Amino acid sequence: WNAEKRKVRKDRSQRPINLEIMGEMKLNKLLSAPAPDLSADEAAALDVVKSVRTTPRDARFPAQNQSPHCWNRYNEWLLCLKSTQGDEAGCKHMRQMAVSICPSIWTDKWDEEREEGTFPGIKV
Repeated sequence: WNAEKRKVRKDRSQRPINLEIMGEMKLNKLLSAPAPDLSADEAAALDVVKSVRTTPRDARFPAQNQSPHCWNRYNEWLLCLKSTQGDEAGCKHMRQMAVSICPSIWTDKWDEEREEGTFPGIKV
């Protein structure tokens, strides 16, 4: 039974994923194509969208439930802040990894708790 199940998963993962949007243009081509006449603000927003990446896979968190991974990434960002004496620019990448894997409601709540001094994680 397990061999059949693995075969189904393998077959399922080999199917091509259809990422067509806006007619015949694919998503990666859409983002890499030159942008048509954009204002400076729109061009800056497009650059931000292009640069956003999610946190890489972490072997310490193999389960589907990524809540512990989220908590760990947030606290790793706080450790970075602590070790750099609060240099947010130096820890921007760590913050991005935490924000990309955590629900925004959690990070907002944790940010508020840090301001109030009630956050149960790393103290900066």
